[in-house]
Amino acid sequence: MEQARPRPGATDVPRARIPQQQARGEHTHGEPVEHGRGEPVERTHGEPVERTRGEPQAAGVQRHSVRGQILEALRSALVSGDLLPGEVYSAPALGERYGVSATPVREAMQQLAHEGAVEVVPNRGFRVTERSARELSELAEIRALLEVPVMLRLARTVPPERWAELRPLADETSAAAARGDLAKYVDADRAFHRAILALAGNQQLLLIADDLHRRSQWPLMTGPVHHRRADLVADAAEHSALLEALVAQDLSVVRELVREHFNGAV
Repeated sequence: MEQARPRPGATDVPRARIPQQQARGEHTHGEPVEHGRGEPVERTHGEPVERTRGEPQAAGVQRHSVRGQILEALRSALVSGDLLPGEVYSAPALGERYGVSATPVREAMQQLAHEGAVEVVPNRGFRVTERSARELSELAEIRALLEVPVMLRLARTVPPERWAELRPLADETSAAAARGDLAKYVDADRAFHRAILALAGNQQLLLIADDLHRRSQWPLMTGPVHHRRADLVADAAEHSALLEALVAQDLSVVRELVREHFNGAV
């Protein structure tokens, strides 16, 4: 037995000791498999027996609070690549990883399924979504069709001092990019775009745009860490350039920056 290594984004969630092979991220098979049919066996990341005594949590901590912590931990794990696209993960196994019962994990995974980050695999768990290049392109196109006209309208009507209020949000994306902190960056990126669209005063627009934005972020960035950081820094620089164009009411630059930003969005 060895102590499970920390998972990104789960610092507020208690951990449990887990089997050594799970701590190393190796595949385990929790369901009996019928052999001899010549069918491929789907890999599942563990099926430990679910606890019967309830989830360990501090006194006074409500289940919905634990579920919220698990949801954020799972989101960070998806972004960082701790949960791999195409792999199936069971709620009990993830519960063992984060030191809780399967119930809050299953509830959090259902929310992620609603957001398009995972899909339900009956009797096995949840498969992390794999986005194709075409899907990403389609999401970028939809975001551009939705947000570009709104930003152009806002550029004509919002006074420069209101745009200046968004500068700290742009700075947060730059700081996260400089650290190469992908999990923090995607949160700051969504916050920046939400703040711009909020100026339109349309709550339904915010809900739809944020859902599209989150779906486009689930495919984690791959490759060497220094390449990730360079991509993040370039992406964050576009936020600052967009603010400058909005202040100047330069509509052609706004249109070009937003479309380019979506096509290369994190």
